[in-house]
Amino acid sequence: MKKIIYKNPNDAENFSLARFSKSLNKYAKIPEKEIKEALEDFDQYETMHVSCLVEIGIKLIEKHADEKTAAEYFNAHAEYFDEGKFERLRRITGYLVGTLDRWNDAKKAEEAARVKHSVNSAIDDAERLAALEVQAMEQNIAYAH
Repeated sequence: MKKIIYKNPNDAENFSLARFSKSLNKYAKIPEKEIKEALEDFDQYETMHVSCLVEIGIKLIEKHADEKTAAEYFNAHAEYFDEGKFERLRRITGYLVGTLDRWNDAKKAEEAARVKHSVNSAIDDAERLAALEVQAMEQNIAYAH
């Protein structure tokens, strides 16, 4: 029997397809067969975090209702995400990362020194360099220009 973790891993509960289906069907009429198919990717895991179910729910509700309804579903379950936000995934210096927490000082310095492109590129080089130095100091890394 698959277990669902809500907040504390020690308090995992048994997963109920009927309960999940009922939760989704408050927002859109979704066939049980589609719910089962969406859950197949997680069959290999004994436990999973409730946020995985919420993401599955969002995709199914968007498909059978609309984006606004899916946002309502997410907002109703946002407590299971850190501050109700998805982690941002970016490509930085050739790596896909969410945060730089596990990077060593050299990689952090490389990231701080890279040219960051933006829509508003009217900032002159002196301002850009000053901003890079501030970023480097905030992250307590060496910066040379």
